[in-house]
Amino acid sequence: MHSFTKDQSPWIPNGKEGVMSLLRPLLLDVVPTIQQTAALALGRLANYNGDLAEAVVKGDILPQLVYSLAEQNRFYKKAAAFVLRAVGKHSPQLAQAIVDCGALDTLVICLEDFDPGVKEAAAWALGYIARHNAELSQAVVDAGAVPLLVLCIQEPEIALKRIAASALSDISKHSPELAQTVVDVGAIAHLAQMILNPDSKLKRQVLSALSQIAKHSVDLAEMVVEAEIFPVVLTCLKDKDDYVKKNASTLIREIAKHTPELSQLIVNTGGVAAVTDCIGSCKGNIRLPGIMMLGYVAAHSENLAMAVIVSKAVPQLSVCLSEEPEDHIKAAAAWALGQIGRHTPEHARAVAVTNTLPVLLSLYMSTESSEDLQTKSKKAIKSILQKCTYLPALEPFLYDAPPNILKHVVGQFSKVLPHDSKARRLFVTSGGLKKVQEIKAGPGSLLQEYINSINSCYPEEIVRYYSPGYSDALLQRVDSYQPLAN
Repeated sequence: MHSFTKDQSPWIPNGKEGVMSLLRPLLLDVVPTIQQTAALALGRLANYNGDLAEAVVKGDILPQLVYSLAEQNRFYKKAAAFVLRAVGKHSPQLAQAIVDCGALDTLVICLEDFDPGVKEAAAWALGYIARHNAELSQAVVDAGAVPLLVLCIQEPEIALKRIAASALSDISKHSPELAQTVVDVGAIAHLAQMILNPDSKLKRQVLSALSQIAKHSVDLAEMVVEAEIFPVVLTCLKDKDDYVKKNASTLIREIAKHTPELSQLIVNTGGVAAVTDCIGSCKGNIRLPGIMMLGYVAAHSENLAMAVIVSKAVPQLSVCLSEEPEDHIKAAAAWALGQIGRHTPEHARAVAVTNTLPVLLSLYMSTESSEDLQTKSKKAIKSILQKCTYLPALEPFLYDAPPNILKHVVGQFSKVLPHDSKARRLFVTSGGLKKVQEIKAGPGSLLQEYINSINSCYPEEIVRYYSPGYSDALLQRVDSYQPLAN
C-alpha cells in the first residue's frame, strides 16, 4: 500500500470522491466478504481524517450502511458500525450526519445482538456520537441506548464492558439531566461493583463514568457515594496504571468539591492521606486532579484544611510547586496551598515553614510564568500572608517583595510586634527595623500607618538610629564638634 500525506489523495488518481464512488458499489456486492472488505476500507479511510470522513457522508454511503446494518451478518454489522464510529468521531457536524440518516435506532438494535462483537461496535459508535455535545448525547438517550448500555456492562466480555462504560461516561458528562438518565436505569451500582476489576482499562472507564455522574450536583455525588465506593476506590490510587490513578483522583475530587460533609466523609475514610501519597507517586498531569482535590477539601473549612495539613499534604504540594515543569500544574498547587493557608495563623504557619512563600513570590514575579500562574501565586501569597504571624517566614519579603505584596508583609509585622517583646528584639538585630525605615510610603497611606505602628513599638532614638541618613547626621555632628581646649 502506498503511503500518502494528509493533503494527498490515497491510491486513486481522481481523489477522495473517486475512492468513494469505487467502494460504494462494492457495499452492494453479492459476495459478503467483498461487502465487508469494502466497509472496512471505508472505515479505515474515514478514521484517517475528517476530510475523508466527510467524503463518506457526501458520497451518500451512510444510508446504505444503515440499511445493511439491520439486514446483514455479524461481520458486516461490525464493519458498518466501525464506519459510523470513524465518521462520527471527527466533529459534531459529522456525528449529526449519522443521526440524520437514522443510524441511532439501528445501532441501538445492534446493542441487543447475540454477538458481543456487534454489541461492542455499536456501543463504541454511540459513545463517539454522544461525546461531542449535549444535543447529540440526548439523541442517543432518546434512541433508547442507555438501558441497553447498562446491560452491556453486565456482560462477561471485558472489551464490551469497557466500551459500554466509556459510552455511559460520554453520555453523562454534558449535563445533570443526561447523567440522571444514566442513574435512573441503575448504572451506578453496576459501575461501582467493577471498581476492583483486575482489568486496568476497564477500571479507567468505570472511574471516568462515575466521575462524570458525580461532578454535576450534590445529589448525584451522594448517590455515587451511597454505592459504597469508599474505601474501595482508594485502592485505585495505588494502581500500577497511571490513568487508573488519575481517574480515581478525579472521582474523589468531583465528590469532595460539592460540600464540607462529602469532604469530611473522604477524610474519615483516609482519602486525603491516600491522595497525598498518590501525588507523591506520580508526575505531571496524573497529579493534577489530586492537587485540586486537596485544595477543594481545604477550601471548605478550618477543620478540613487542618485535616489536609495533618495528612502531610503541604510538603507534597510544595514539591509540586517547585518541581513540576508545567505552569498549569504549578498554578493548581499554588491555588491549593492558598486554600490551606488562608484560614488561621496556624494554617498559614504550616504552609510558611515549608519555604513555599519565596517560591510563590518568584513565580509571581517571573516574566516566564503564565498569566494564570502569576494570578494564582499572587492570590495564594496574599491569603497566606494575611494570616501569617510566623515572622521568620515573613522577613525575607521585606527585601524582595514588590509594593503590592510588601504592604501585607509590613501589616503582619505591625500586628505581631506590639505583643511580642522577643520578636521586637529579633526584628532589630536581624536588620528588619532598619529595612522598614528605608521603605518609601506615601503620606497617609495604609503602608505608612503600618510603619508608624511598628515604629511606635520602639524608643524614638532606636528608630532614629536605624533611619536612613542617621549616620551622616552623626558624622556631621563629629565634624562640627569643637572639643573643649585643655
